Parts: sequence; C-alpha cells; structure tokens
Amino acid sequence: MTEYLLSLLQIIMINLVLSGDNAVVIALACRNLSPELQKKATFWGSFGAIGLRIILTFIAIWLLKIPFVQVVGGLLLIWIAVKLLKGEDEDSHIGGGSSFIEALKTIIFADLIMSLDNVIAVAGAANGNLVLVIIGLAISIPLIIWGSQLLMKLMNRFPIIVLLGAALLGYTAGEMIVGDKAVGSFLEGVMPSLHMILPVALALLVIVIGNYLKRKEKNVLNKEVTNNHAETL
Repeated sequence: MTEYLLSLLQIIMINLVLSGDNAVVIALACRNLSPELQKKATFWGSFGAIGLRIILTFIAIWLLKIPFVQVVGGLLLIWIAVKLLKGEDEDSHIGGGSSFIEALKTIIFADLIMSLDNVIAVAGAANGNLVLVIIGLAISIPLIIWGSQLLMKLMNRFPIIVLLGAALLGYTAGEMIVGDKAVGSFLEGVMPSLHMILPVALALLVIVIGNYLKRKEKNVLNKEVTNNHAETL
C-alpha cells in the first residue's frame, strides 16, 4: 500500500511539473483567435491531445516490458530532466494560429511531441500498473486544459518545484533502469543494494548537470552581452 501511494505521489508530481508546457502550448496557439474560437480550439485541441496521450501511454507500457527498453527510457528521462532544469524554452517556438484549423493542428502536433516526456515518466513511475496509469491520465487532463497559467506562475515563483521535479525524474529514471528485465537482474547480481543507490544517485546527478549547464549557458550569454556592449562603444 505504501509503495502504491508513493508511486501515485510520483505520478502527481510528474504531471504537475511536465503538464505545464502542454497547457501553455494551447494558450499560445489560440492567442490570435477570437474569444469564441479560443474556447472551441481549446476544447477540441485538448480533446485531440488527450486522445493521443492515452494511445502513447498504453504503447509506452507495452514497450517498457521489452528487455533494455526501460534502460533506453531511463536514459531519455535523464535527458528530459536535465533539459527541464536547464530551462530550455520550447514554448517560444510555438506560433499562434490565425485560424481555428491552424490553431488545432498546432496544439495537437506540439502536444504529440511534448507529451513524450510525460508519457515515459508516468509509465515508468506506474511500473505497469494500469490503475495508476489511468489515475495519471485523469490528473493530467485538467492540468492541460485549466492549469497552464497557475502552474507556470507557481514554477516562476517557487523554482524549488522545478528542482524537485527534475530530481524526481532522475529518480524515476533510476527506478526504470534497475527495473529492466535484462539489466536489473545483472545489476542486482553485481551489487544487491544498487536498486536503492542508483535512483538516488541519478536524482543528484540530474541536479548537478542541470545546474552546471544552466550556469554555463548564463555565462556565455553574459559574455556575448559584454562583447556586444564593448563593440558599440
């Protein structure tokens, strides 16, 4: 029961951290439409995006049962966590549609790409439990449709949410790797305690790498600004 509740808390936190971007896509894609069409595009765009997410999630559950796939999924999740902490702004590339159909296509296409991180993370945290997956999907739906502004404001106001979320993804990645049918049994034979150590180690690694890359990028930007300022003098 405790393990079930911990998995559920993981899924809720993952959805809180990763559903914000998907919700913002809807707002950006609909911003040039009339108020009436905005509501229509938001509803049908969300409906299409949620349908895709359900299909992707069940495909992910099936794939994660194949040997070595959980290792690949875990490594992908580490990259997603580092990217989240580094602060790459995917939404800045999303343009607003000038018509209902354009906005609808933008929402569904962008959500298809951006939902992959959420789907992999939820499937990994659920560990094949369909009830947890369904709960995870049910939680993500209102977050996508109604939670965009609130989530982004909370993340901006409390950066610790992003930090904890990235660490959680790193931890989930570790659990996925040690839970892999092929690799998990090998790791357990090498060091039985590794199934507890690796998730914690990867959570810390994500924080270290993400913060390092963030500082490095900030230093490069500051240097460019300084050079540009010097050239204008």
